[in-house]
Amino acid sequence: MDNSGKEKEAMQLMAEADKKVKSSGSFLGGMFGGNHKVEDACEMYARAANMFKMAKNWSEAINCLNAAIDIYTDMGRFTIAAKHHMTIAEVYESELVDIEKAIAHYEQAADYYKGEESNSSANKCLLKVGFYCAQLEQYPKAIEIFEQVATSTMDNPLLKYNAKEYFWKASLCHFIVDELNAKLAIEKYESMFPAFSDSRECKLLKKLLEAHEEQNSEAFTEAVKEFDSISRLDQWQTTMLLRIKKTIQGDGGDLK
Repeated sequence: MDNSGKEKEAMQLMAEADKKVKSSGSFLGGMFGGNHKVEDACEMYARAANMFKMAKNWSEAINCLNAAIDIYTDMGRFTIAAKHHMTIAEVYESELVDIEKAIAHYEQAADYYKGEESNSSANKCLLKVGFYCAQLEQYPKAIEIFEQVATSTMDNPLLKYNAKEYFWKASLCHFIVDELNAKLAIEKYESMFPAFSDSRECKLLKKLLEAHEEQNSEAFTEAVKEFDSISRLDQWQTTMLLRIKKTIQGDGGDLK
């Protein structure tokens, strides 16, 4: 089926779903399985959204998902509403590249997941928020999120290994804002989570603090290169490290 066919089918599903929602609200509709009709409508909205996505008609897809979310939240079905918020966030993130809107939908999904005690799903959404807030230079919010997720994972035997990564990300955000703040934050994280002290990330942070104090951009770059030769730094980490390096006076702003 080509895109115009998918779009046509999506339009029909959307119209049918709208009809079901309207009839469930009427007196007779309410007497004869109104709830059932509304659930059917939600499924139709979700199917229509998928069709619109396949046709790359992103705004119609988002409208359908929002219509389903409104109904699911009225019914108290927050887990499925959260899933739809995540789908919308992914569309804004990858297709429409509207990061502010992606953040808002990931936050809403995280809230609903938390309310349903689905903490790992909530954390997954929050990490996306932290990641993008740091990119947008909203560091206090990013720090708060990374600390929150690190604290919630460090007591979980299956997840505690990940806590050091979140403390590392929070430390990088602190460092961009203020060197002293970073120093204090790292000390706090080490006392909260002693395993962090032994991590390569923590050792790198200490080397970077020393190089920064001395305003030595060569030592800073050397330490980053040495770390990267064993554990590859991703794009986000590299961006944050470059932002820190730029705060060294007379620095050219690269890591070569």
